Amino acid sequence: MAKQALIVVDIQNDYFPQGKWPLVGADAAADNAARLLKAFRDAGDSVVHIRHEFTSEEAPFFTPGSEGAKLHPKVLNRADEPVVLKHFVNSFRETELKSILDEQGIKELVVVGSMSHMCVDGITRAAADFGYTVTVIHDACASRDLEFNGVAVPAAHVHAAFMSALGFAYASVISTDEFLAANH
Repeated sequence: MAKQALIVVDIQNDYFPQGKWPLVGADAAADNAARLLKAFRDAGDSVVHIRHEFTSEEAPFFTPGSEGAKLHPKVLNRADEPVVLKHFVNSFRETELKSILDEQGIKELVVVGSMSHMCVDGITRAAADFGYTVTVIHDACASRDLEFNGVAVPAAHVHAAFMSALGFAYASVISTDEFLAANH
């Protein structure tokens, strides 16, 4: 069986109700991510946490060294689980993520986290381009309402659009329950 890793993307304090950039469904998504985290730990599978910080104090959220930029308590890393600090949407860009995965012989990634339309999308597409087999757990990801050209786009529609696009060509997109029933 190919070696797999759970990639926990940007589940950080600013995305929760009291944070600077709250997402729709952040708590429910984090609860599902925590279930997956437990299953991966119990199975002895690899886990890598991704933490985003902007480089400027003027950033709207995830400002350097802030409480909001810290990993959320529901998905804190253990001492043996690496935390990759990134400054861009794509978790592979200018980080050690690929070398961490390659050193462990990882071939399959299971992606959870935030935001569906940004960093989850970015890592999934990049990982597929690097040749990894990718599974996105759709109910362990969260998004937010967006606006484009005067059109309000509800978070549920943003999330659905990105999950359907990723599922078309980049990843298998399934629920937490489906993944756990089949894998752990």
